[in-house]
Amino acid sequence: MERNMMIAGSGGQGVMMMGKLLAEAVCSSTDLNVTFFPSYGAEQRGGTANCYVVISDEAIGAPLGDEMDEMVVMNDLSLDKFLQKLVSGGTLFINSTIVKAPEDRDDITVIEVPATQMALELGSPKVLNIIMLGVYIGYTGALDEQLMLQGILQKLAGKPKLIPLNEKAFARGLEIGKACRQSSETR
Repeated sequence: MERNMMIAGSGGQGVMMMGKLLAEAVCSSTDLNVTFFPSYGAEQRGGTANCYVVISDEAIGAPLGDEMDEMVVMNDLSLDKFLQKLVSGGTLFINSTIVKAPEDRDDITVIEVPATQMALELGSPKVLNIIMLGVYIGYTGALDEQLMLQGILQKLAGKPKLIPLNEKAFARGLEIGKACRQSSETR
């Protein structure tokens, strides 16, 4: 089993943090192999940012590839730039508050999440990535949700005031991911 995943968006949307959290949680709590490969645009905040995460039960030959099984997209520019990397049968997770689902790909599963809107409703746009991480874990089951939550809490240990908000964001994302998975299983 190998999962090739790309997370893409603008600097400041928590793209790198999402990838790091996932990779670190897999590394510290499972016997799976994982790689994390970041790629920054010319600027950080507001510029393009993307990262690749590969999770495998075997040795990983390369930290990134040209074909992705799963893709999380936070902005339209990233969708336009990277959609062709998503394999037929792959899963695309989009921040539907600002990204429109592609109309020219009927060979993929699209999970639409109004993540920016949800983050604002929770009180901070900074939890957009935690919501999307929850959706990803809830939908794919790539990692046990409690292990992922522990990873998030460890990362925030030095900032205890942020923990309740991030727990809520992750829980909301999990709910959506699980609901989308159940919906796709009943089709």
